[in-house]
Amino acid sequence: MRQRLIEGVHEAGRRVMEIYHGDFSVETKDDNSPLTDADMAAHYALVALLEAQTPGTPVLSEESQMVAYSTRQTWQRYWLIDPLDGTKEFIKRSGEFTLNVALVENGVPVFGIVYAPVLKALWLGQAGQGAWKQIGDELSEKISVRPLPDAKSQPWQIMRSRSHGAEAFANFCAGLPHHECINMGSSLKLCLVAEGQADLYPRLAPTSEWDTAAAQAVVTAAGGEVLNAYTLEPLRCNQQESLLNPHFIVCGQRDSRWENALKKRGASSQLL
Repeated sequence: MRQRLIEGVHEAGRRVMEIYHGDFSVETKDDNSPLTDADMAAHYALVALLEAQTPGTPVLSEESQMVAYSTRQTWQRYWLIDPLDGTKEFIKRSGEFTLNVALVENGVPVFGIVYAPVLKALWLGQAGQGAWKQIGDELSEKISVRPLPDAKSQPWQIMRSRSHGAEAFANFCAGLPHHECINMGSSLKLCLVAEGQADLYPRLAPTSEWDTAAAQAVVTAAGGEVLNAYTLEPLRCNQQESLLNPHFIVCGQRDSRWENALKKRGASSQLL
């Protein structure tokens, strides 16, 4: 089934790319976020794929009708998808957008696919088995997080959102050792931590569970963590009525230097 899911995500990505290279309409949703033809095309393709492969398993998409928590809390196993993460980047044609598919079991993302069709890059993570990256038709390669550099001879690589939380990010980074920042959109930021190209991604602005679940599965399968920035406990899905995440930290490994920077800058109040 895993190969069929990969093929199905690639198929959805091809449809997105057809729209990307043509003319498309942009609407505004109730929360003032943009919605394009590509969001909906990917939504329909991915929902159909998952319903065909796993009949009876619920599918929750960003573009689905909202499901009440009284129903969702009965789900021990379900699919959580963001058909197009980084819609603003799609509209700008920056290429930094992804299709995201996660399988969540008892609140934990245990399987995830993140696909960036412009980059022809796909990341996959499965709990207990590991994480892989594949470029185009090349053979997939196993990936893992890297040891945190000493920040003296080699700076930390810190992922930064192009669009959100700039002030909070700057306040947090002021307490870190020598580091360099990498700007990027969508769930690609988590994937770079998973493959050992970056060390830390502090997300100090709003996200929803569908934004992070697939990439969280990749990060954790690669040996990293996605942690609630208030408690430093792993992010969990489907624990409340709201589907909003707390602010979080993605890391290859824990380190007292960034944990202390978080505390010194008032993680529970001032920043978060």
